Amino acid sequence: MGVSGNLYVKTMVLAVLTVLTGACASTGGVPRPFPTPSGPASAVPDPRATSVADIALAFRGVPYRNGGSDPSGFDCSGFTQYVFAQHGIALPRSVEEQFEEGKKVKPRDLESGDLVFFKTVSRGPSHVGIIVGDDQFVHAPSSKGVVRVERLSAEYWSKRFIAGRRVD
Repeated sequence: MGVSGNLYVKTMVLAVLTVLTGACASTGGVPRPFPTPSGPASAVPDPRATSVADIALAFRGVPYRNGGSDPSGFDCSGFTQYVFAQHGIALPRSVEEQFEEGKKVKPRDLESGDLVFFKTVSRGPSHVGIIVGDDQFVHAPSSKGVVRVERLSAEYWSKRFIAGRRVD
């Protein structure tokens, strides 16, 4: 088989794989055993009628995926970027760039929808989440986790908190 024959075979295999995997992805299912306390991620609330925090909470249970920026899997900054985009707000992709957006908010003045930044693996901001109220934030935590809610005052997070930012 010549070069053009090999290219044809590779193209056909890619086309078949695209069709087969596309059917699975369109179901909107979330892999088990990930919890989905607020329903499947495909049930994203209408952003015109809900807050940034409500949209973020709709993705609880979605798995962490390094470099992920959609409901098939998120990393922390991909999660915040995607959630804010659903609300018509463009955020940069990286934690460091998101840290430069909006205005700084004192911890006592944090409100639902504010971004919260932490120093976890390096100097400066290396993790981001979204305040949902009542001392809680939602985030995509790590390669072993899922999008979930945690307390800002928990020892791990309070020791690593850097700042809050409000993006309008």
